[in-house]
Amino acid sequence: MSAFESVSKGLEEALAFANGDLASAKLHKVTVSEVDVAQVRQQTGLSQAEFAKSIGVAKGTLLNWEHGRRQPTGPAQVLLALIAKKPSVVQDLLRGA
Repeated sequence: MSAFESVSKGLEEALAFANGDLASAKLHKVTVSEVDVAQVRQQTGLSQAEFAKSIGVAKGTLLNWEHGRRQPTGPAQVLLALIAKKPSVVQDLLRGA
């Protein structure tokens, strides 16, 4: 199957799903484990302000996560899970940019 055919098939599946045809759609569910945001930040050695800035969120958002008033979701949750596994990942990537 060529790249064009593969992309075309994927688009057809996406359109079918958007139109309610669940039978021909392939659903992928990714689960990301919850992380202790304060612990993850402490592993990086950054202050709250520095860590918030490094991951692109407001300091208030970070404080809400650390105090359990809110939970990170979506891309933030994935990024924090990555940082939990390799605390230097953000700095390594930013240094290389």
